Amino acid sequence: MFTGIIEQTGTLVSLTDRGGVRRITVEAPGIAGRLREGDSLAVSGVCLTALDVNPTYFHADLAQETLDRTSLGALAAGARVNLELPTVAGSPLGGHVVQGHVDGCGVMTALDPVIPASSPQFDRETTDWALKVRVPESVRQWMVHKGSVAVEGISLTIAAFDGAEITIAILPLTYWRTNLHSLAVGAPLNVEADILVKLAAMRMQEAKKRQQDLTAGWLVANGY
Repeated sequence: MFTGIIEQTGTLVSLTDRGGVRRITVEAPGIAGRLREGDSLAVSGVCLTALDVNPTYFHADLAQETLDRTSLGALAAGARVNLELPTVAGSPLGGHVVQGHVDGCGVMTALDPVIPASSPQFDRETTDWALKVRVPESVRQWMVHKGSVAVEGISLTIAAFDGAEITIAILPLTYWRTNLHSLAVGAPLNVEADILVKLAAMRMQEAKKRQQDLTAGWLVANGY
């Protein structure tokens, strides 16, 4: 389990095909040296298994499901990726519960400074940003105003939702410490809905189905 609090970014060095899977190599001094082969970690929100680790690099294999559902297979060498190690039991939960199981790819439609760049008060280093993401249709049912969402593995809060696009306020620390500052409009973004919202929605659907099944015929057939 992860919390969506990014520890550092890494640099994608290469993607190579290896017998039905695609292997990525990530340069990540500082975090790679803490890994052992077989450890889990989140790479831009995708839970992967570390392979062939050394103090500077780690590798991971991407199965077809990962390639189909996430943005990792479409990245080019040099791309920045967000990295987070699993949360140790008993640690403070600084963000929200993030599984690393991406629901689908959204598209960045805007990432604009709150203060216009033309303003004399504009300072790129300290301004807040407004991120807009068009989320996949299959994920929209779980987008909740003021609810949590993981975008590229980052725990964020939904400030607005118009039915197709979420708007999120990005603090300067988040902008510069994650890969967001390296992305452009049109970039695919890994989106994971809040598991608690998904579970609540599932329970509501089950309750609704039971209510629909409760008919006069069912009552008679079951001795009521």
